[in-house]
Amino acid sequence: MAKKLNCDFLLFDDYTNQDSYPDDMKKWLVAGANVSVIETPNFVSALQGLILNSTNDYIFIEEPFGKERAAIAPFIDYVVLLDQPLDLCLMRIIKRHTEHEHSSSLNSISRFLDKYEDHLRDSYIATVNQVRNNSDLIVNEVLSAKATTHMISEWLKSL
Repeated sequence: MAKKLNCDFLLFDDYTNQDSYPDDMKKWLVAGANVSVIETPNFVSALQGLILNSTNDYIFIEEPFGKERAAIAPFIDYVVLLDQPLDLCLMRIIKRHTEHEHSSSLNSISRFLDKYEDHLRDSYIATVNQVRNNSDLIVNEVLSAKATTHMISEWLKSL
């Protein structure tokens, strides 16, 4: 998307670390899944820097929590939610694990699936529901990257 529109972008995962998420995600879910406790101060700083220095019409950020995190909300004008089926999301996570040829990949997938069954699936649903309620465009069709980019580009042009 950013490449097509020749603009700057930031990816959430590039700014997370072991301290970004609550230590006990299951407890976090039971307590209400407050996404504002997910902290990425370097992501916020990088976005602030881009806003000050970019000459592009848009800055795209991959922020899985939309405008729901208090630290990032003031810097977001529009939220596009790629609301994909859970099985597709899970498949992509498993593929990411298996594409790295580590001997621990199968153990890592097994541990992740145990957590997914126990609480991560419900955590994902809870956060997507929060974002869905405050999104400007929701893409819930399974489309190619090219078709998704076209749809979002056309939507932006209509604003």
